[in-house]
Amino acid sequence: MTQRRAAQHPAGSVSVRHPIADVRESAGDEIEAERRRHGRHPVAHPSGYVLDVDAGNGLAFSHGFSLSADRVHATCVVGRAHRVTKPRILVIVTIDVTDETFEADVLERSMTTPVVVDLWAPWCGPCTSLGPILESVIDETAGEVVLVKVNIDDNPAIASAFKVQSIPAVFALDQGKVVSTFVGAQPEAQVREFVTALRGSSEPTEIERFREIGDEASLRSALELEPDNEGAIIDLAELLAGEERGTEALELLARIPETPDTRRVAALVRSGGLFTSDEEVEARLNELLEIVKGDDDARQQFIDLLELLGPDDPRTAVFRRKLTTRLF
Repeated sequence: MTQRRAAQHPAGSVSVRHPIADVRESAGDEIEAERRRHGRHPVAHPSGYVLDVDAGNGLAFSHGFSLSADRVHATCVVGRAHRVTKPRILVIVTIDVTDETFEADVLERSMTTPVVVDLWAPWCGPCTSLGPILESVIDETAGEVVLVKVNIDDNPAIASAFKVQSIPAVFALDQGKVVSTFVGAQPEAQVREFVTALRGSSEPTEIERFREIGDEASLRSALELEPDNEGAIIDLAELLAGEERGTEALELLARIPETPDTRRVAALVRSGGLFTSDEEVEARLNELLEIVKGDDDARQQFIDLLELLGPDDPRTAVFRRKLTTRLF
């Protein structure tokens, strides 16, 4: 399967957790109190309005907030591709975002498609100017970028999660991270540049095409183009390990820095494919525990089997603790 290449973004990345579950319970009360004091949201500058929320860059969250009683509404505008003979149109989809669904509707969506979050309000003049520009530019991407419009009057929790200080505030999420942002109404040229940076390249490179084919000849062709391509080296080494050509596989892996993937393939080579199921691996680990302290080969095999289980398997941490206990 062809993978979408990561776009190059001008701003640094900020990891995103689940904002709706982690924002402060008082956020909505603070904004409402500000409205009662001023009768409206005070003006920050000609292009936006100040919100009475904490200052901050990127996303920062506190614990203890729950939206179990309230539904949060956002509008998602998606550009869709059509046949050349038909004009592109905007398809507007309303998403009911809750504490449980925000991650799937926004964060998980950004793992496959860049998401632009537009925080706005009906009373904000610059917002009504920027909105149509965003919708038009993102529609032209034919689905390569998704626009989510969040009315902060209806969704003070989301505004607080994003640490919004003024609106319109626009955040771009890619691979679950905030990668770029801007505040205030912007001309179409700048909006287009912002969106273009998210699109990256949808066409696979020649090396990516060779890796997608995945046979030995194709992978060696990829390495002729780029001898130190780590992905192609790991793919080929794993293929050779499966064909019991372990020496060749280890020689390939020696050309690149050690990573979790190189350790996994090296472990696959050294294990010789003797263990075909997790149950067999676990049984062998229990056997090796009895002899690891005085047997270097047993200790290496134990570590290799943990690599085959992988770091996400809960048994890996359990057996690592058991190994430490036996050795020390």
